This record gives sequence, C-alpha cells and structure tokens, in this order.
Amino acid sequence: MDVFGLGEVAARLAAQDSPYLEFLRKESLSVGLYSLRVGDEDRQQPHAEDEVYYVVSGRGKVRIADEERTVSLGDTIFVAKQVEHRFFDIEEDLLLLVVFAPPEGSSAS
Repeated sequence: MDVFGLGEVAARLAAQDSPYLEFLRKESLSVGLYSLRVGDEDRQQPHAEDEVYYVVSGRGKVRIADEERTVSLGDTIFVAKQVEHRFFDIEEDLLLLVVFAPPEGSSAS
C-alpha cells in the first residue's frame, strides 16, 4: 500500500528548486504536486499523456486550447494529451495535484 500525506509531499516540493514533484509512478499512471506562486509564469508544454489537475489550494485561471476559466480550491481540470494549456493570472498561490495517465513521459510525442 502506498499512502502519501499532503503535508509531507508539499514539504518535499518546497525543499527543491523545481515547481513540480512526482511522488508516485506506476505502470498505468503518475502523480505529482505542482506549485505556482502569485506572479509565476507557467512554462509547461503540452504532454503526450492525458492529465487531470485537482486544485488543492489557491486561485487563478487556466487556459486550455482556446477556453479560459477561473479555478480554485476543489476544482478538477481535465487536459487531453497534446492540448496547449497554461495557468495564468494567479491570484493566490496554486497547489495542484496532477495525475498523468499513462505516466508522464511514457508516451511517444
């Protein structure tokens, strides 16, 4: 059994230089935490895998293809593989749980 405490994973993320920390990787999926602070630029590129974001805390906007929406605590966002997406206008530091299926980087681009 794998059990991860949010506080422990968030502390590991905060202790590194990268805004993303993958903390679970299995054959069928990978899971990580992604942190964007007020004023940060989201520099991610489209992924070769489907992904789901869950907003753990914070508030901002997300653009997926040509659609924009405000997101906040409790929102779940689906992004299909190869679709442009970006978080922006971050009003409160965002902490996002990210699930890739299959695991991030495992599919050919």
